[in-house]
Amino acid sequence: MPASRNNAPIISIETPTPPPYWALLEWELIRNQTAAVEEFYARYFDERGYLLCVPRWGGDDGPDDAAENLAGWTMLHALGAPDNVLELYKKGWEGHLRQYTEAKTVEVPFARDGMYYKEFPAMFDWMHNGEGFSVFFLQPLSDPHNHVARQRMERFAGFYMGTDPQAHNYDPEHRVIRSMFNGSRGPMMRKSTGLDWAGDSLEIEGRFKPGHGERTYAEMVAHFEEYNDVVGDHPLNLSTTTLAFNAYMQTGDAKYKDWLVDYTDAWCERTAANDGIVPTNIGLDGTIGGACDGKWYGGVYGWGFTVTVPQTGELAHRPFFLNRVHYGFGNGLLMTGDQRYVDTWRGVIDNVNANSKTEGGQTLYPHMHGDEGWYDYTPEPFNTGALEVYYWSMDRADLPRVQEDEWVRFLEGDNPDYPVTALLEDLKEVRERIGKVRSDSTSPDTRMSDDMNGFNPAMVSRLTELMLGGLPTERMGFPLHSRVRYFNPTRQRAGMPEDVGALVENLRDDEMTLTLVNTDQLTSRTVVVQGGAYGEHQFVSVDHDGVTTAIDGDNFTVRLGPGCGSRLQIRMTRYANRPTCAFPWER
Repeated sequence: MPASRNNAPIISIETPTPPPYWALLEWELIRNQTAAVEEFYARYFDERGYLLCVPRWGGDDGPDDAAENLAGWTMLHALGAPDNVLELYKKGWEGHLRQYTEAKTVEVPFARDGMYYKEFPAMFDWMHNGEGFSVFFLQPLSDPHNHVARQRMERFAGFYMGTDPQAHNYDPEHRVIRSMFNGSRGPMMRKSTGLDWAGDSLEIEGRFKPGHGERTYAEMVAHFEEYNDVVGDHPLNLSTTTLAFNAYMQTGDAKYKDWLVDYTDAWCERTAANDGIVPTNIGLDGTIGGACDGKWYGGVYGWGFTVTVPQTGELAHRPFFLNRVHYGFGNGLLMTGDQRYVDTWRGVIDNVNANSKTEGGQTLYPHMHGDEGWYDYTPEPFNTGALEVYYWSMDRADLPRVQEDEWVRFLEGDNPDYPVTALLEDLKEVRERIGKVRSDSTSPDTRMSDDMNGFNPAMVSRLTELMLGGLPTERMGFPLHSRVRYFNPTRQRAGMPEDVGALVENLRDDEMTLTLVNTDQLTSRTVVVQGGAYGEHQFVSVDHDGVTTAIDGDNFTVRLGPGCGSRLQIRMTRYANRPTCAFPWER
């Protein structure tokens, strides 16, 4: 793809308009979340940035849950929240890395010298690693030149690219990450145990309330006792490509792009070879199912991962790789602009649903596959990743799978109240969450790190949809996918200038509708509009108030007079440019 060009035309909007309710609500929500983040931080972090809890290792409560107390903070700043939000995140993140490097296990063997090593999980799966590092992965949106953060990203990517002598995670010959359990101390090359997942023994009754509802430590271990098959590559490992993606954007070094493309292509090839369905185990020799007795559906969190709930004895289906894997193919799209990565996951959806059956005149669709074939049939089609496929492709043929989504209905003109309704709901949720903070009477020695996750007041999903025309980042552990992003040239920072509301009202393959409004009635505002989260989209032209402005670049500047606004009809070419985290005026 060609490098992006920065022609940066200036569009002046001097049309007074009454401030829309949604625009006022956006900034009310940003301001309230900012104040709530400050109060949350003061309540649950100490002066070092350490979380006030009992630090533990494990999949029930562990470092990833501790870091999730910062989730959304970097994204909130990237939307336009004050710099204090970013500074609190940095203080909390530095404290987190130190706290969990100092925290050591006694019984779990691989974390006895520190749950983090080289500022990264010693060894764990990428559903949890991705959740814990999701806030860090979005730091380059606002802080692209942070030298320490860049060094960390390169170091972490090196764990999977053969540049770290202790972390032999990747086999370049077979293009496999050698275990689902991997990290800064390398891969786990044995079956994992309940202890590996549950962490050291601890007092439960009367003190802690584990998130999975366990009443005793024995039940915590039992929860994970069937979590054994981790050797071999696993599609959750596609999450590691986020490290290479960010390292590439921050350094421009082609080795990161080459590795990302090669590893993602390996998974495209495996999916094609497995009748269009992504396998959940790849042997050390690169064969499908090679580390699970030839079972392509094997592995922890795989297609056949149905386990017993210790408290009830009931069976639970946990193919949790589905929460993440399609975003791995999305990294391939962001890096290259090649729609074949989207085609791969669309094919998975279609090929799973092709195994439907009819019972009693009703069509039923499978969601799991085991030794006896497909199972867990429901009337709802398999639909994981359907929203992302439609968003990435903008193919109208993909729309029927997601046409009931509230945001999609709004973009299609069928849900006009969605912006106001969604923002009011988020404001209510901020109030309720900070109310829980204020009523929390626990002491630090009775808190698990995830006890406060539900109180974290940074809720940016709907702001991301409405302001950026973007997919909510949440805890995915992947880059931001958005149609536009904003920068404040006056403050020389990322994010929308204060009091400017933005609403993406329509999305198509080569165009979008964006309304910008300056709600400040006394002062002008200037905003730079960028194509995509990382400048990956190229603008062609902008129509507003009967005037057409040619763009031919990845950004343009809008000057909004006091109380002025306009609807912009923007034509663009998606995925035309090399992604970068550099600010528009630096390119």
